[in-house]
Parts: sequence; structure tokens; C-alpha cells
Amino acid sequence: MLKLLALLASVSFPLVLAGCGRPDADTVKVGMNIELTGDIPAVGASSKNAAELFFDQLNEKGGVTLADGAKKVSLVIRDNAAKADQSASVTQQLISSQDVVAMVGPNSSACAIPAGEIAETLKCVMISPWSTNPKTTLDQASGVPKRYVFRGCFTDPFQAIVLAKFVSNDLGAKKAAVLYDVSSEAPLGQATLFRDTFTAAGGEIVAFETFTTGDKDFSAQLTNIREANPDVIFLPTYYNDVPLIAQQARRLGITAKFIGSDAWSSPEIIKLGGADVDGSYFCNHFSTQIATDEAKKFIADYTAKYGQAPDDVAALTYDACGLVTEALKAGGKNDREALREAFAQIREYKGVTGTFRFEPGSGDPIKSAVVLQIKDGAFQWVTNAQP
Repeated sequence: MLKLLALLASVSFPLVLAGCGRPDADTVKVGMNIELTGDIPAVGASSKNAAELFFDQLNEKGGVTLADGAKKVSLVIRDNAAKADQSASVTQQLISSQDVVAMVGPNSSACAIPAGEIAETLKCVMISPWSTNPKTTLDQASGVPKRYVFRGCFTDPFQAIVLAKFVSNDLGAKKAAVLYDVSSEAPLGQATLFRDTFTAAGGEIVAFETFTTGDKDFSAQLTNIREANPDVIFLPTYYNDVPLIAQQARRLGITAKFIGSDAWSSPEIIKLGGADVDGSYFCNHFSTQIATDEAKKFIADYTAKYGQAPDDVAALTYDACGLVTEALKAGGKNDREALREAFAQIREYKGVTGTFRFEPGSGDPIKSAVVLQIKDGAFQWVTNAQP
């Protein structure tokens, strides 16, 4: 027993010290915990590109101005491979060993939830650009908002309402089927919330099918869905799974429209899905077609640097970096606690994805959403949805 207690003490002791941080006198270190490899590498690539663009632009203007002078920002980028355990390990490393003042990411909810638990324990600000699951910013034991964890996007409950209303009111759908990855945090929550919201609006869920990460054969689930004859099929799954599901569905003669969540937002879905996903609709955070002046400049700068237009992950990451910078300026110090206090005081921020509004005590912004359609090989704006 004594040996066990000693081991536990040796593990937990660095966690206590890590919360203090050891700021660099010349630079501000911001960590990135992102999905560069694994199942959703396009998400990590977009996030990395946007963060590097933002801080390159900031540093070219002299950096961030603090009470003791202007500081350049140094990005410390680590790959979490889109895995929850690796995301937790990266969080520990960035905060304890790299002494970052704040961490941007993870993006996927499956990674952001465990990372948020550690960031909260170590008292370091974390902002997830793309995680929509409510659990990311809530303490798992008490259900109250975390003090150090924020997000740059709307949440799954809002997204579910947007999609269910759009399917019912705009598409006139009465019957819906759902197919989702039961082993993945975000799709599970989105599937359940869509089901509840759609039925509350008078619709009928005629099939509620599941699969597990890594599955390639969806014929059994799709056969059940075909027999149920839905008007639409909700696929709250990541962009890399959708094309294969859509292809198998069309081969089985299913003609129902596919409806997706923000997890569809990578242009890779068009490259991989082709005609099988054409005509589908999904909820998203950003559209290049309804850009403000701020967004137009970001789109032009991003496209010039990377040779392609930014997706929603890039835009949300750019805004997350802007929020961190805004809090650094307001706090005036290269210090975690000063940053956290300043971040918590932000009530409104105008970013490239729209205006962020934060209520006191909440890390979740109040933001609008857009509904896009995959049409003629591109994402086409359809409508806005206000909170």
C-alpha cells in the first residue's frame, strides 16, 4: 500500500506544479493539440494552417502588446492522432513541459473532452475551435462550467435544433433515419439530439442504426433503412466515413437525401464522395459565400498562402487564436491566470466566423449557424440559423 501511495504521489505531483507555468521573457508560447494524423488529418491540417497564418501576421506587426512590452508568439504544435489518450498525453506535455500560456485544440470532441479535464486540473486556458459536444466545457462530476475551458463554435444541442427544423420546415420531411458511429463521442450526441428534436417537432424516426469506428460494410444497417423508406437519412459522422456509406446506400437503391453535421465540413468529402453525396445538406459554422469584410480578408490571405479556400475548421481556429490574443492583451501578462481572468471577461468578439457572445460563467459562445448543400462539386450556402 505504501508503494502504491508513493507511486500515485510521484504521478500527481508534477500536475500540481505544472499549473503555475514558467513564462518566457521574450516570447509567448501557445500550444496546439490537433489531429494531424489518424482518422481526420484534414481537420488538423486546416487548424495548423490557420494558426500559423494568424500568428505569422501578428508577429509581422510586432506581436502581442503586454504591460512589459511587445512579445512575439511562438506556436508549439503537437499531434494527437485523433485519439483520446494521445490527446490527454499531449495536453499534459504542452502544459507541464512546454509551459504554454494557453492551448488551442483539440478539435474533435472525443479528444477535446479528456483534454479539457486535464487543462482544467492544471489551470491552463484551453479553447477548442471545433468541438460541439456540451461535455467539453462542463465539469463531468458536477455539470457546472469549467473555469479554464472555452470553445469557438456552437454546441450540439443548437446544431440538432437547426437541422431538425430545416429538415421539417424547409425540406418537408416527415420520416427520418439515423446512422451514426456509436463509439465516437460527437456523432453519438448529435444522433440522440436530432432524434429527440425531430420527433418533438412532429417527425418520425423510422430507423436508428449504428456502426463502430473502422467499419467498412454498412449493408445490414442500410438494408434496414431502405425497408423503413425515410425521406432523409441523418449521418452525423466524420467526413471520411460519409462517402463509403453514401456509395453503398445508392447501390442499394436508396434515394433519400443525406443530412450531415459540421463533421462533414472538409472539402475532402466532395473529392471522396462525388455524385453519391451531391444534393446532401449539412450544418456548418462558416461559409465563404456570405463573408464579412473581416472574413473576406482572411479568405484571401489563407488562399494566397495555401492555394485553397479555408474550411470551417480553419476559420474557427483563426478566431480561437484571435480570442487568445484578445485575452492576452486585456490581461497584460504572459501568465496563465491573468489570461484566464481576461478570457472570462470577454463578452463580445467579432471574428471571421461571425460575432461571438459569451455569457458570464460560460465557455460556450452564442453564435449563428449556416446550412450548406453539396451541389455541383462545391459547398453552396442555403440559409442562416440564428441562436
